[in-house]
Amino acid sequence: MTTTPSTSGAGPAPEWLQKKERGSVLWLGIMRRLSLLFGRRLSRVVVYGIAWYFLLSAKSVRQASRAYLERVLRRPAGWRDLYRHILTFSTTIHDRLYLLNNRYDLFDIRIFDAERVHALHASGSGCFLFGAHLGSFEMLRSVARDNPNLRVCVAMNPENARQINASLAAINPDVMLDIITLGPLDAMLEIHHRLQGGAMVGLLADRASGPDRYLELPFFGSAAPFPTGPFRTAVMLRHPVYFMAGLYRGGNRYDVHFELLTDFTGPPMANRQDEVCELLTKYVAALERYCYAEPFNWFNFYDFWKPADRETT
Repeated sequence: MTTTPSTSGAGPAPEWLQKKERGSVLWLGIMRRLSLLFGRRLSRVVVYGIAWYFLLSAKSVRQASRAYLERVLRRPAGWRDLYRHILTFSTTIHDRLYLLNNRYDLFDIRIFDAERVHALHASGSGCFLFGAHLGSFEMLRSVARDNPNLRVCVAMNPENARQINASLAAINPDVMLDIITLGPLDAMLEIHHRLQGGAMVGLLADRASGPDRYLELPFFGSAAPFPTGPFRTAVMLRHPVYFMAGLYRGGNRYDVHFELLTDFTGPPMANRQDEVCELLTKYVAALERYCYAEPFNWFNFYDFWKPADRETT
């Protein structure tokens, strides 16, 4: 595959960053207190109500959900499908309350193919864990439950979820120490420092963290723009890259999957852009495969297929 960089350079802020965050600090705080007071089973009654509220009140969310679900389900999506999609998202947010409080005992967590990740840590090597807005990325920390020396951090842009992140951070402020804020000029240096120290650095790579360049790749039968920033970072720093997904399977079960995308042990390609494109193509293929496996787990509630300023393939 060959690429032709766009002449426009980085595009504007991505659509998801332009959307106003829904909810309020007051209601997030009330939900947090109710959940920790009454426990997961009883407080889930409120989660069902929240899902109904967003289904009925958020037209743009319904439209985006339907557009995605009809691609992945390969059939018309009804109201039951839309509700299940929003409920799955609400459930993963609710469960974060307990995961951030280290209540892993409440969940049936099954981890698949993490042996290489643990072997890398044992050798003192760091790696990238590229996830998506797919299931629960908070489950990333579950891989370190039985190995307290395993260092896990997440590079993210907190702008679009400032309220919910602040509310969740109140549960366990120490967790916020594991976050690298993307955007500042020293973010790349911080990621490099963590990797050199043997840490696992997680990124949600299906959204741009700010103005970015894009590649259009086939995704559920149509071209979709994917940001190249995370992949350019991985190619530049040359550490192994894994795809990671914490899929919600219903009840209290999560399946956490790790899949090697590339290890960068061989000689670099003559054209660095070719490496970016190859890595991104593998990532999109993995993302599509896991979406087919658990279609209600993907949570990009906006027009993901909308063209953006991008590089073309």
